[in-house]
Amino acid sequence: MDKKLIESHVDHYMDELLFRLKETVAYPSVSEYDPNNNENPFGITCTQCLNHVLTYGEQDGFTSVNVDNYAGYIEMGMGGKTIGICGHLDVVPAGDGWNKDPYDTTIENGVVYGRGVADDKGAVIAALTAMKVIRDMEIPLTKKIRLIMGINEEKGSRCLTHYVQKYGSVDYGFTPDGDFPVIFGEKGMVGASFAGKSASIKSIEGGTVSNAVCFKVKAVITDANLDIKALTQYFDDAPVSYTLSALDDGLTIEVIGKSAHASLPHLGINAIAYLMDGLYHSGCKDEFVLFYHDVFGMSTNGSTSGIYCRDQYGELTMNNGLISMDENGLIHGSIDIRVPVQCDPNEVADKLAKASCHGVTIDIIDTVHSLYYDPSSPFIQSLLKAYRDITGDTESEPMVIGGGTYAKEINNVVAFGCAFPHDYPYNLHDVNESVPVSELKAQVMIYVQAILNLLALEDH
Repeated sequence: MDKKLIESHVDHYMDELLFRLKETVAYPSVSEYDPNNNENPFGITCTQCLNHVLTYGEQDGFTSVNVDNYAGYIEMGMGGKTIGICGHLDVVPAGDGWNKDPYDTTIENGVVYGRGVADDKGAVIAALTAMKVIRDMEIPLTKKIRLIMGINEEKGSRCLTHYVQKYGSVDYGFTPDGDFPVIFGEKGMVGASFAGKSASIKSIEGGTVSNAVCFKVKAVITDANLDIKALTQYFDDAPVSYTLSALDDGLTIEVIGKSAHASLPHLGINAIAYLMDGLYHSGCKDEFVLFYHDVFGMSTNGSTSGIYCRDQYGELTMNNGLISMDENGLIHGSIDIRVPVQCDPNEVADKLAKASCHGVTIDIIDTVHSLYYDPSSPFIQSLLKAYRDITGDTESEPMVIGGGTYAKEINNVVAFGCAFPHDYPYNLHDVNESVPVSELKAQVMIYVQAILNLLALEDH
């Protein structure tokens, strides 16, 4: 299809796209699963956000279906096969540190700011816009085109699991929740937790979600061996900001680092890791601090805990995103591990469980298989061609990522967009999440061409 023709149709809808994105971002749709809530299993706000976007489909003349308040879809076309576009409307918590309202889109210098504009509300609205463009271009549809929307992707993807149980998988499709040009593999995962007591840590709280690098942690420490001067020097030399306050109940420490997605922990600055490392190097040899030093240290690839592995597509990553203390004085924390596609997540889990030490236990919560499609297959190549035809970028190659997407929950789907292959800081799962308006437009154009390519995939 002629690129200029597609662009002219997309231009017609850009104001509407930005308005719809603004309305959708206004819902603070942080998913919290409640198995006892049959009416709103992921919370009323997520349900409201889903139903709001479904009304867009109705307004556009498409079929809109709510799937038991777990998910929903907007559909056009006819035929025995289905092209699926799988996006999510739930978001991670806004967190602290925004200089804009996270739930009201702000446009500055051609960039849209707001929670979800890049992950994944912007891509959902862009995909719906692509469907409208295809309708307006009067493209003969030999397959159904179904935009499937979930509201629990950030907290386990029970939404899409429920959808697949009810409707099955699709014949071809993509989830615009990764990177361009196209992702043909996703690392496996290991989810774990740790729990143990500390004689020196009297309280601790840090992180917002397990699948993000901890941005801020606050703790109260009482340890006669702690060298305050050495601790101050450590933090002065570290890439963090901090405050130290001496109170009657001990030394209060707050450390602020930088958030990042758990699949790319090296791009963040883990406040928990720097707190624990600072304590260790300042004379605090508490058993919990020793555990943290021996199992996590400052590593983001599992080398300290003995689980490091890699393949031709990348190495293992390991992240501690959450830490807290319960009313009984037990410290709990999360462990998020992304395992290379040619390594076995179960083997990694077995090794990790054996890393329990210093009275702190590690429990495996779950393991998730890796995902792999042949990068030379017509399926992957059709998506790659769509990206290249619209952008002109012939240098960027298909890739494997550490992030887990809906592609693992439904057959015949890979991650395709919405992040472009450059150094733009979308701030996914961080403060001031953003996406350039020009990229939203490019997304729509790419999705239009991708759908056209998938329509033709089995017609020859």
